[in-house]
Amino acid sequence: MPSLLLATGLLLSGFAKAQESINTSGGLATGGGGTVAYSAGQVVYTVISNNFGKVGQGVQQPFEVFTIGLNETESKIILSVFPNPTIDNFFLLVNNYNSEKLTYRLLDLQGKLIKDGLITSGKTQIEMASLSSATYFIHVVNPENRKVKSFRIIKK
Repeated sequence: MPSLLLATGLLLSGFAKAQESINTSGGLATGGGGTVAYSAGQVVYTVISNNFGKVGQGVQQPFEVFTIGLNETESKIILSVFPNPTIDNFFLLVNNYNSEKLTYRLLDLQGKLIKDGLITSGKTQIEMASLSSATYFIHVVNPENRKVKSFRIIKK
């Protein structure tokens, strides 16, 4: 009986899936364009994609980036944030910026206002060095106090 249980356990363990990899090295690379986590020596990596998005299979899948509440105004402003996740600060980019009076609001998960400010150019730097590691939301608001777009920001 014990040998049957052992054989069954070994057979079933071959079907188990887990994030495990024997890597020779790895780390976190940070630059002006963002932050990338990497590992050297990962043997298998595949990407599955369809109309709804992409999924990367492998090790080091530490975060998700979501755009929340997409309500772009009639002026066709294109907004983006980088790097996300961030360590010290991130940038809010406003393409087609034409001196519209936009403001941002940085909130924690409970909805408490952490900081806010006026967006005065196409690239606004928002400091997060003094904040604890957590998930935050940034809302871009137009002069009528309506949300233009929201993002989820991860502070490492």
